[in-house]
Amino acid sequence: MSQPRGPLSQLRRGHEELVLGLLRKHGPLSRGELGKHCGLSRTTLYDILAELVADGAVVTATSQDTPRGRGRPAETLTLNPDAGQAIGIDFARRGLHVAAVNLAHEVIGAASEPHDADLPWEQRVELAGRLVGSLTGIGSGAALRLGALEAVGVGVVGPVGGQVGGQAQDEDEDAPHPVQVLLRERFGVPVLLDNNTRLAALGEAIWGAAAGDQDVLYLRLSHGVGGGLVVGGSLHRGAYGMSGEFGHITVEPGGARCDCGGTGCLETVASIRAVLDAYRAAGGRAADVPELVKAVRSGEETALGLLSGVGARIGETLAAVCNAIGPSVIVIGGELVETGAALSEPIERALHEHVIPVSRHRVSLRSATLGEVAGALGGIALVLHESPLLSRYPAGPDLAEDLSMTPSRHP
Repeated sequence: MSQPRGPLSQLRRGHEELVLGLLRKHGPLSRGELGKHCGLSRTTLYDILAELVADGAVVTATSQDTPRGRGRPAETLTLNPDAGQAIGIDFARRGLHVAAVNLAHEVIGAASEPHDADLPWEQRVELAGRLVGSLTGIGSGAALRLGALEAVGVGVVGPVGGQVGGQAQDEDEDAPHPVQVLLRERFGVPVLLDNNTRLAALGEAIWGAAAGDQDVLYLRLSHGVGGGLVVGGSLHRGAYGMSGEFGHITVEPGGARCDCGGTGCLETVASIRAVLDAYRAAGGRAADVPELVKAVRSGEETALGLLSGVGARIGETLAAVCNAIGPSVIVIGGELVETGAALSEPIERALHEHVIPVSRHRVSLRSATLGEVAGALGGIALVLHESPLLSRYPAGPDLAEDLSMTPSRHP
């Protein structure tokens, strides 16, 4: 049975977060030490600790380093590394990627599985539950029990904020995306939603190729083309969640019709489908990216020539964005990066040619390092919201409001 989420319940949740935060920061602490740090009354603290221990978020451990007179050594409490705190899910166009971290912010694991592009949301969420269960050792038929789970960070294709995947969510722009409703029902916690490619940019900027850099442009060349911007050390979302739609910059005026409704967008030239269609139209026979990669490695002129042209368009687009934004690092990810130098070298040449001269030797072009789970890891970062990259970034739905609609995780 769910419990009401009034002010007292929210206050209690705040006390839980305070205790968990102290254990995360200081490591194992005795009840007395926790009392000194948190300032809660003894009764309140012990009540909170009892529930956290029962819930599996906190475990007891005996310290051998601090003798307690002639009696037993002091009992300490510590975070349970086996209790998941945050889950990230990337609902890509043709695949699903999940990752989970424990209370110590260590990645427990990640998993991915492809699916048909038109798979219904209900089945995608069912698949997500199974993959998350595989990370926590829980069978697909059992109820997921992650005692310290606070929220789920989710990436979806397309702009987030009134429009998702090119389709209006509802007449009400503030209506939740269907996946938010389904995941909230399944996991019983708030669901924070954003564009999956922007979350991949966040992942790369925290854990990947651009870790530690303050101004980053991320571009992903996949079934869609998009990206994200880190400006002045903060991830930029933009008005209405529209930042990073590099795939819809016009590169061929009057060119092919794009799914966004425009024509000649970069996505009509540099997405997987566009590249493979152009390759086959030129006489190539690759059915997918791995076969295109084989053609490139064999030195096939058709493949090399095509990628040279695609790379030039990408480089020109990146130069235009660089001239406007001024990043120090450009990270390129997505499946098409597997074609290697055949694509990266023409990108770099065009970038060097079209970026303003003062920036030519100051922009570092790098390949992404996190692979398919970059978006899921970005979703986790969105949940934790502790990175300086998110200091000026909205956390999605107001957690207090979202919690009021979420069943209690304590029976």
